[in-house]
Amino acid sequence: MSAATEFRAAFGTEPEGVWTAPGRINLIGEHTDYNDGFALPIALPHALTVSAARRPDARVRLRSREFPDVFEARLADLSPGTVPGWAAYQAGALWALVDEGHRIGGLDLLVESGIPTGTGLSTSAAVCCATVLAATGLYGSEPPPAEVARLAQRAENDFVGMPCGIMDQSAVMLADEGRALFLDCRSLETEQVPFDPAAHGLSLLVVDTRAPRRLVEGAYGERRRSCEEAARILGVRALRDVSVGGLPRALAALPDPVVRRRVRHVVTENARVLETAALFRAGRPRAAGPLFTASHVSLRDDFEVSVPEVDTAVSAALSAGALGARITGGGFGGCVIALVESGAVMDCGKAVRVAFAERGHTEPVVFTALPSAGARRLS
Repeated sequence: MSAATEFRAAFGTEPEGVWTAPGRINLIGEHTDYNDGFALPIALPHALTVSAARRPDARVRLRSREFPDVFEARLADLSPGTVPGWAAYQAGALWALVDEGHRIGGLDLLVESGIPTGTGLSTSAAVCCATVLAATGLYGSEPPPAEVARLAQRAENDFVGMPCGIMDQSAVMLADEGRALFLDCRSLETEQVPFDPAAHGLSLLVVDTRAPRRLVEGAYGERRRSCEEAARILGVRALRDVSVGGLPRALAALPDPVVRRRVRHVVTENARVLETAALFRAGRPRAAGPLFTASHVSLRDDFEVSVPEVDTAVSAALSAGALGARITGGGFGGCVIALVESGAVMDCGKAVRVAFAERGHTEPVVFTALPSAGARRLS
């Protein structure tokens, strides 16, 4: 069923426009964004759409093809903590716009997602960004892409209560086809870094482990608080200000061994992002493989956000010849990426499936991904 047909069935009217926003994969730079650090994501070809039409009555109606219910409320009544479940992200995006003075009115919005859910591929960032674009596009006040990303982040932080950084939203809005987005999360400066795996005989393999994401919001918040407390103790604005050379002295100043591990991950991860970006600029993506694997070890051992299914996928891919593999996203489940020779894609995928079967894990979904374009209006 087409988006227009589905929209008519849901709301009885025609959509005035359709916007798309992609999921994202972070190549490297995990849990660095809220520490003012660096990240290197790409946008996926997997995307969602938001079809939209204006209403004359200052009400909003939200519908997702994945869920049977329709959420309806007055635009003026939207406030943090009042909207449950899936609708909170769209409602939060509209609330952020109104709260910051954007002149928008009533809306009917339909979400149709081609991004695998529960995988850590940033469906939430995509839906928030697409909703901001739809609302401002129809009411004639569309902000620049970086401002859309900030509004979408605010929706998640202040309305939904998810203390994420701005990396996901920036990737959704600013990514380019055939490029990785090098993002300085303090200055918000970006650089489109060449990343064309096929040109180098490589593929980016993605393993959706289908592991249920466990304790994500509470555990994510705990790690962010640990990092902020460490920065306070060390007397720096954020952990980005701790260099690799200064890491031993910083660790010696932290009394809590758990906090020391968190800090070690962030500091070394920032260094890995910088090195990976340099390799991409030099046309040497193959050499980034060991950095991917080192990132996973750090996320597993120091930041402690991995789960058995994820570790199984990483180990199996490496055993089958992957140049590097790591968990991607916030962790506690979700996806693994592996940088592999193009001729080894089938062998790596098979090895992961066999390893999952041997350990009694749910069968994973394995696919390859290419860097794709960011959010935009389709019609």
